[in-house]
Order: sequence, then C-alpha cells, then structure tokens
Amino acid sequence: MSWNTAYGMNPTAGAAQGFGQPFAGTPEAPAAAVQEPPALARDTTAENPWPVSLLSQKYHTAVERWPAVWVEGQIIEINTRRASSVYITLRDSTQDVSLSVNGFGMFAQMARNFKQGDRVVIHGKADLWVKQTRLSLRGDDIRRIGAGDLKERIEELRRKLKGEGLFDQDRKVALPEFPRTIGLICAPQARAEGDVITNVNLRWPTVNFHIVHTHVQGAQCPPEVIDAIRQLDADPEVDVIIVARGGGSFEDLIGFSDEGVVRATAECVTPIVSAIGHEDDWTLIDLAADLRASTPTDAAKRVVPDVREQTQLVSSAMAQMTMRLTARLDNETRLVEGYVNRPSLTRPQTILEPHERFLDEATRRMRIALTRLADEEQLVVERNEATLRALSPQSTLDRGYAVVMTADGHVVDSASHVTQGDELTITLKRGAVVAQAQTVVTEERN
Repeated sequence: MSWNTAYGMNPTAGAAQGFGQPFAGTPEAPAAAVQEPPALARDTTAENPWPVSLLSQKYHTAVERWPAVWVEGQIIEINTRRASSVYITLRDSTQDVSLSVNGFGMFAQMARNFKQGDRVVIHGKADLWVKQTRLSLRGDDIRRIGAGDLKERIEELRRKLKGEGLFDQDRKVALPEFPRTIGLICAPQARAEGDVITNVNLRWPTVNFHIVHTHVQGAQCPPEVIDAIRQLDADPEVDVIIVARGGGSFEDLIGFSDEGVVRATAECVTPIVSAIGHEDDWTLIDLAADLRASTPTDAAKRVVPDVREQTQLVSSAMAQMTMRLTARLDNETRLVEGYVNRPSLTRPQTILEPHERFLDEATRRMRIALTRLADEEQLVVERNEATLRALSPQSTLDRGYAVVMTADGHVVDSASHVTQGDELTITLKRGAVVAQAQTVVTEERN
C-alpha cells in the first residue's frame, strides 16, 4: 500500500498543507513530486514517516502469520445478543490480564452455552482490527474446564444468606413517596453520581443530597461501602439511600457481593436502593436492598416522583374539587332561592291559613255536635216530662179524683185505716178540704 493510496490522494494533487508549501498545480508554484513512504520501518524519518494506516496494516500482516493457539482463562463478560456473532472478555486466572475474543458462525452458537464466570479454553488465531489497531483472538472452538471459583463462592454465599432470611420480602421497606433528602453512595466524580443527581433534579428539584464517596471496586470497596451505609442510616435527615455504580465486568462488581456489604444493607433501617451496573448485572446487594434499580438513572426515577405528573394530579384534583364545590354551591343557591320564593316567606299569613281553616271547621263541627246533643237531651227531657205527667197523681186529680191523707200525712187507701172522728185532708184538683170522719164503712173483698 502506498502513502498516496492510504490517504486517498491523487499523486498529482500536491503536498499536504501544514508543511509550508503551496498546493501543486496553482499559479504560485509548480507541481512537486510526492515522496513514497519507506518500505521498511528502519528507513522512516521525521520528513518521510509512515501513516498510521500503513503501520496498522503492517501489524495486521504480521499478526496473520502467527499460528493458532489454545488459551485458558475465565469469562468475565460475554455478549451473545447477535445470533451470528459473540464477543467475550477472557481474564487470566492468576493475573489481572484480559483478552478480547470474538467469533462468528459455529463458534457463536457454541458460545451461547457459556456464561459469565465459566473457566474455558478457546482455540483461535490472533487478529488485529486495522481501524483501531486493536488485537484480539478470533475463536473457532471453545470448551468448558469448570465454573469459576469466584462464581461458586458467590453462589454459596447467596444460598447461605437466603437461608438466614436476609432476602425475604417481608424485610423490605417501602420507599417514601416524597423524600426530602437522599443519601448517595458512589465513586467520586463518577458518571453514576451525575446520572442520579441530574435525573432527580429534573423530576423533583426540591430534594437535597448527602453524598458519601467510596471506592466501588477493589479491596477498599466493601469496608468503605459498609461504613457509608451505616453513616447515612444514622443520619436522621436521610429518607432513602441509593448505592450507585456504573457498569463493569463481573469482577469489577464483586465488591457489592461481599457478605459484610449484604448484611449492612439488610440491617439498614432507612430504605435502600441498589443501582449497580446495568440491567443485566446482578450482585448480592440487589437481593438484600429494598428495591433494585437496573441503572443509576432508573434509581433516580424510582425514588422521587415526577413533578410534572404530580402537578397534573394536583391540577386535576383542584379541578374536581372546584367542580364539586361549584355544584354544591349552585345546589345550595337554588335551595335558598326556593326558600325565598316560597309563599310562606313572601306572604307569611299563608302559614296561618291552614290552621285558621282547621279551627273554623272544628268550630262548625263542634256547634253542630253540641246542637245535636242539646236537641237530643231536650227530647229526653220532654219524654221524661210527659212520662212524669202521665204518672203524676195530679193527672188523676185533674180527672176529678181526690187524695185523702191522715193528719200525719199518710195517704188513706183503705177505710180500715180510718176511725170515726179522725181528721182527714182531702186534696182536690185545685185546693184541699179538711174534714172529720163521721162514719167509717169497711167493705170486705173476696
């Protein structure tokens, strides 16, 4: 590959600007010959260097001559989202050295049976990506030689802590609906910190933050995170705690699967949210936390409400309240207007009219009843008077009869009760006669 071809230039186009020379073919200067780059690296100079593309191509040509190799390590990251390709990050079992492995076709299908933490051997040829001069291994065979020791220890710890009930649902604490202060545990100047603060402020700007910076990977991570959790849990102003970290490899996130971190999270009285890695990343702190967020941004959305949604809810509630109060007021107004327009208020005397009619009717009925009673009693008196008259002795006297009584007032009904010489009073229809018995004649009855 020539220097001109690598830069996509025409050999007659002149020298590049920046070297103090005018463009070739212009009236100011005649066309100059373009210098070919040296064939060998030792022949390059400051005036005639290799372009980056030529160096990368020569690396690629050299790497292509390397023989295929078997390499052993632990899978710390694997991406099989595309059906036809796979990308694996392989880490040395003893040293902190990693290797990128990619493969296509059959190798991609084989790799789908593997997961993060597996120890494998992979066969392939070294490959260099020219555009970024990046070395990788193009795999064509992969075999499992055992699950990673670290993965097994974490799984064993998970079973142990689950058996103690640290992951039980009844231990979870509900998040406050409107937190005033959020405790944030993250790395200093980390993107996760900015994501949480930015999104929280966009959704609920009145929130305050108490931020504790810690290491989020390495040996210092677990003790610092434990101290941060306990510090924020003891802070009476903190309403909810977020533990946030951006994405990373399985081993980068291992500090958040530490037993001490998990126990501190489970013992935390303040509601705690874990936002470790990306959606596909899982650590043991996620199981002990009151809520697991897929990302730091998702955690920000989970812990605070959206001010726009709350404003709409308040506006809707106020509209309903106004509508109901207006309807109630209208009903009461119509009721008052009805009372005002009633005849009982416009003409108060109408209130007495029913009672007045009742009294008049009662008086009329009473008079009729009393008249009837008086008439009936009058008839009774008249009948009794007629009866008395008919039975009265005076009626007998009126017919010409007389009543004879002795001096002591006894009625004489028999001559045997009278002796000669007795004084008798004879009562007539009109007046009375006093006489003396001259002769007494008794008559015997059969």
